[in-house]
Amino acid sequence: MAYWHGGLHKRKDTGGKRHPLRKRRKDERGGFPTETRLGEVKAVEIRTLGGNVKRRLLRCKYANVSDTETRKTQRLEVLRVVKNPANVDLDRRGVITKGAIIETALGQARVTSKPGKNGVVNAVLLKT
Repeated sequence: MAYWHGGLHKRKDTGGKRHPLRKRRKDERGGFPTETRLGEVKAVEIRTLGGNVKRRLLRCKYANVSDTETRKTQRLEVLRVVKNPANVDLDRRGVITKGAIIETALGQARVTSKPGKNGVVNAVLLKT
């Protein structure tokens, strides 16, 4: 069963009941979380409000890693997910989210993008 993010069920500021004048809209429907993991690149496109498209990355192999000292960005292969401080379960399963620490050829990097929304993994190289 879908979860709805519309405000039709909310009460008025006075505490009175709100009587909806319309039905629920498709853009108010929620979705399941996109848990990006390592593997061959696999992405899906989701239609959003206004006919726009949101690209969700399901599997990733490469990341755009920026070095803040040299101001260069390289496309490097992600070797493994070192740590995910967002959630213990995501850490155990090796899910890549914003803030996750990944291992690359240049060293460890912290993910700065949201792969489940942007469809790309951007990261900043950590100083060791």
